[in-house]
Amino acid sequence: MPLPKISEARELSDDKLSEEILAVKRKLFQLRLQKATRQLEKPHQFKHARHRLAQLLTVEVERKRAASVSAKAEK
Repeated sequence: MPLPKISEARELSDDKLSEEILAVKRKLFQLRLQKATRQLEKPHQFKHARHRLAQLLTVEVERKRAASVSAKAEK
């Protein structure tokens, strides 16, 4: 399974982006729980989930910065 592309994250709406961030955080929690109880079968999922979370958070920050820059430009 290839790592997800950031272009996919940029296509999401703001609401969907927030939902996706929460979903990935929950998945990371579940993976840590599985690791602690020695039930984790695919350790590479950590890398994929962390990578996806970083992409989503990057897109969220980009949008916030763009909004603040446009708000300052209007003043």
